[in-house]
Amino acid sequence: MRHYSSTDSPPPTSPPHLGRTLGLLLPYLWQYRLRVSLALLCLLGAKLANVGVPLVFKGMIDGLTASQQTLALPALLLLLYGALRLSTGAFTELRELLFARVTQQVIRRVALEVFRHLHSLSLRFHLERQTGGISRDIERGTRAISGLISYTLYSILPTLVEMALVLGILFVRYDIGFVLITAASLGAYIVFTVLVSDRRIDIRRRVNETDSLANTRAVDSLINYETVKYFNNEAWEATRYDTQMRAWADAATRSQQTLALLNLGQQLIIALGVTIMMWRAAAGVVAGTMTVGDLVLVNAFLIQLYMPLNFLGVVYREIRQALADIERMFGLLGEHREIADRADAIDLPATPIPPEIRFEQVRFGYDRRRRILDGFDLVVPSGQTVAVVGHSGAGKSTLARLLYRFYDIDGGAVRIGGHDLRSLHQESLRQAIGIVPQDTVLFNDTILYNIQYGRPDAGREEVIAAARAAQLHEFVMRLPDGYESRVGERGLKLSGGEKQRVAIARALLKNPPVLIFDEATSALDSETEQAIQAQLEAAAQGRTTLVIAHRLSTVAHADEIFVVEGGRVVERGRHEQLLATSGAYARLWALQQKEGDNGTASAAEPRAHLR
Repeated sequence: MRHYSSTDSPPPTSPPHLGRTLGLLLPYLWQYRLRVSLALLCLLGAKLANVGVPLVFKGMIDGLTASQQTLALPALLLLLYGALRLSTGAFTELRELLFARVTQQVIRRVALEVFRHLHSLSLRFHLERQTGGISRDIERGTRAISGLISYTLYSILPTLVEMALVLGILFVRYDIGFVLITAASLGAYIVFTVLVSDRRIDIRRRVNETDSLANTRAVDSLINYETVKYFNNEAWEATRYDTQMRAWADAATRSQQTLALLNLGQQLIIALGVTIMMWRAAAGVVAGTMTVGDLVLVNAFLIQLYMPLNFLGVVYREIRQALADIERMFGLLGEHREIADRADAIDLPATPIPPEIRFEQVRFGYDRRRRILDGFDLVVPSGQTVAVVGHSGAGKSTLARLLYRFYDIDGGAVRIGGHDLRSLHQESLRQAIGIVPQDTVLFNDTILYNIQYGRPDAGREEVIAAARAAQLHEFVMRLPDGYESRVGERGLKLSGGEKQRVAIARALLKNPPVLIFDEATSALDSETEQAIQAQLEAAAQGRTTLVIAHRLSTVAHADEIFVVEGGRVVERGRHEQLLATSGAYARLWALQQKEGDNGTASAAEPRAHLR
């Protein structure tokens, strides 16, 4: 299945279909079938009472104009009239009372399922997506569920029931002409509304797409606020945003103009139908074939029919829009899960001995036209620390993504504890791995929350202990709000080194058997790095540890070092052995030593004692 951005147009599909979309929602509604059934009974009761009101009103008028001028019958009918009016409102409100929980729970369950599905999709999908557009799709989709359920069950269905009842009464009480005029007016109104509204669907879709693009542009710009400021591009960002808003304004204007034309045509049809019906009824009164009460009855029926019918035009447009919004949201549920657990997948067995990691002849590329790893072999023995070094772009950080199974490899195998990753449940696999990433992104919450995210059930004292181990506690205690200090969007209130220490504390709190340090100290100064390296060395004790580094001094005392070039291992061995071979590692070491002498790095002596 092709992936597409939430701001792109969806793949060409058939027009939104009411039955298909209601079929998607039916399993969620079925869980509340008793409430739905009672609500429908209330709906029927309300419509029967509503149709009965004009009939009683006709009896009152005829009773008051009768020659006997008796007041007993009109008085009785007046009481019945009031009771029916009350019943209409009571049944309607009771229906809303019964169904309110159903609608909100269906919205909650669908939104939760979409949210979970989005988290189950591959990293590839999330790297290609536009966050602002997807959030807007979910927002519109959940809002459309409420509108669709309400309009379908409580606007279209009641109107159809009322139309059937009124046409039946007109047929029984009067001649066929009243039925034909009413049916023709209703048919013309419905056909006109459907045809014009269908032509407006593309316009409405364009409004939505431009709205999503503008929102995505704004969110992306605000998330990258610092970058915008660095390059003094506020005016450029405003111009790009205004370009999308101009497209939205044009589409919205066209939508409003066509809506006005639609409303004008609807009012013309209604006016013609009412005029013809009242002319015929008035002629009947003059001819003596109808009473004044009949004239009032026909007029009341017409008003009662045309009021919801006028709203039916709006309802139809809203339903079509709701269908498009819901299908777009359900399209997210239809996104292919590129990385899925196999039917026979097992949990990674928990053992007292940390698992061994193996990359066996791994072939992989984010794009099949460009290979990142090609025949890559690497072994991280149980309980040992192995480092991977090389130039930027050599594929080092890709190893962490493959080990987490964010992607499936194109060939070969990645094994942990002797198990191919593809044979394991992803949840159990990731539970066994802790990582300190090179680029640490934090939640817009407190420092406590961001550390505790490593193990949400951990107590405050455990969080503080992890912060101490990451050399973070003293910094936190100097803040006015301590551990309750908020870190800002993506952690932008913290420096790079502070964010990295939060990531280290989070990984230490998780306490997994496998650790990955992906440039874990790249944002730290030398003094802090030396202090944290000691803690990382302690954390690596008794664990299988993979260290991905560019700065060689941080991995000089690893149990084994692998040098990667062009997606392959070109050298392997301990620090001293690799220096003695005068190969790629020795050249990298000499280059970094020279940079250190020039003041661009401090790599003269190893500062790490990782095992």
